[in-house]
Amino acid sequence: MSSSPITNELLHVLFLVAIAAEAMTAALAAGRREMDWLGVCLLGCITALGGGSVRDLLLDHHPLSWIAHPSYLLITGGAALVTIALARVIHPLRHLFLFLDAVGLVVFTVIGCDIALGLGLPWSIAIVSGMITGCVGGVLRDVLCNEVPLLFRAELYATVSIVAGALYVAGLALDLHQETVTGGALAIGLALRLLALRFGWSMPKFVYTRDLH
Repeated sequence: MSSSPITNELLHVLFLVAIAAEAMTAALAAGRREMDWLGVCLLGCITALGGGSVRDLLLDHHPLSWIAHPSYLLITGGAALVTIALARVIHPLRHLFLFLDAVGLVVFTVIGCDIALGLGLPWSIAIVSGMITGCVGGVLRDVLCNEVPLLFRAELYATVSIVAGALYVAGLALDLHQETVTGGALAIGLALRLLALRFGWSMPKFVYTRDLH
């Protein structure tokens, strides 16, 4: 099922907002690591566009999004550099950035699922494609900042992506209206992520402390 023009336009606008927000949060992480301005810019671009790039490489989907649309590099790199100037006034806006990060997670997930489905891949691959798109940019950011990636902690993040992706893929498989499926997957995924942040919901942790020797 092809997406409607309205749905495509909405997803595109949300995508642009999300990559800018992701780049800004990555810039703050770079600042905590005392990176230079080039490092801030690169980390912002990698975080915002890395998930989609890894997805496209794995699925052999070319050209990569930032190669097809070089403006994405300008948006993400510019947002990261703007963060340097606004760093002193950004902290009070942390809740806004958490909200935009949640929006980015579900939007990236839906876009990733849609690309895999457009390539004729199975539903399971489509869901994984959505999760990669939504989560891997943050993994790359955390690895480059020498931190344990958020994806591998107990916090509900990848789980939210999987749920949103599964709802989107299932809705299309049931031949439901495209806009309804997209809106439902975005709304439920966003609500789940925000509720997890609000109430501290998390996945069970595996703790093993015994020495094998």
